[in-house]
Amino acid sequence: MTYDVAVIGLGGIGSAVVAKCAARGARTVGLEQFQPGHELGSSTGKSRLIRKAYFEDPAYVPLLLRAYDLWRELERDTGEQLLAIIGLLMVGEENASIIAGARKAASAHDLAIELLERREVLARYPMLRLLPKELGVFEPDGGVLVPERATRAHLRIAAEAGAELRFETVVKRWEAKGSGFEISLADGSRVFAHALVLAQGPWLEDALGIPLRVQRNVQAWFAPESASYSFDRFPPFLVERQNLPAPLYGFPDFGDGVKAAFHAHGAMTGIDHLAREINRDRDIAPIVAAMEEWMPGATSSLLDAKACPYTLTPDGHFVLDRHPDYPRAVLCGGFSGHGFKFAPVIGEIAADLALEGGTPHEIGFLSHRRFGRSNLPK
Repeated sequence: MTYDVAVIGLGGIGSAVVAKCAARGARTVGLEQFQPGHELGSSTGKSRLIRKAYFEDPAYVPLLLRAYDLWRELERDTGEQLLAIIGLLMVGEENASIIAGARKAASAHDLAIELLERREVLARYPMLRLLPKELGVFEPDGGVLVPERATRAHLRIAAEAGAELRFETVVKRWEAKGSGFEISLADGSRVFAHALVLAQGPWLEDALGIPLRVQRNVQAWFAPESASYSFDRFPPFLVERQNLPAPLYGFPDFGDGVKAAFHAHGAMTGIDHLAREINRDRDIAPIVAAMEEWMPGATSSLLDAKACPYTLTPDGHFVLDRHPDYPRAVLCGGFSGHGFKFAPVIGEIAADLALEGGTPHEIGFLSHRRFGRSNLPK
């Protein structure tokens, strides 16, 4: 059978792409090497931050505003609660990247944030420990997404729109042929599609053609000593301090414990060599030490931990672009540990590029061309 579009990878991003393509009436096939809801990629972990005052670059903000709308649309279409707006607290010195960057993005796009002096943060959250020069930025529109539930919701929308979803289907290679692409599968069969979207997460490393790095990041869940850190009393947080190896982020207790991790910190590896085992001394002790200096009593006992792969580009920004040699092949990758919140708008953009040849969204800053020609496969 010939399809209008084939999507390789059905994790958090690929599920959104296949849903958006199928919803437009395109004959769509999604190909995934693992089972639905597998834990091996980057679209798990029970919670993901979403925020508008994007310290990484104000250019992301218009995409975020659209993403918020699309998450709410997905909730309406599926009846699932995916997004909880409970605010976000960012703490650091005035020149810290998360503080200065969030203020810059908020100013550029007229976003609502609250600037809090140290005493105001402590008045609101007296259980915290702030250093003398630290201040806070509170974003009331910040919140939490449930990644596993969101991925399932996109896959459901895709299936209901007629997409063919093939799991435990390994793609060996793809090549341009005629008016589209021939995709060879491990079982010896082939799929033909007029357009192709590559959304393989850390498994995109070879296909993307830029020097991606896979980083092992450890997330941990803890039982707190009291209810002070429950979601109805305390928001998600980001903390940047000079004595930390990377910004510390985390979530209040939604019933699974307080979650915490260092953002973009960990050993570089390959996805096939990622160490899944957790070492308490190496992986957990630094998180506990940082948390106890910030949120005393939040890490009374370890409940769970897992290693999550970050797929990092050289500059930490995404790649969302058409292949320079094959305009109907769309590259979606390098989400660098902060891409999941964008999933529905990335799905929309990828569908635009694959089916229409262009998109009204401003994505020039995410072009692979910023890295030069590199060695994209031909």
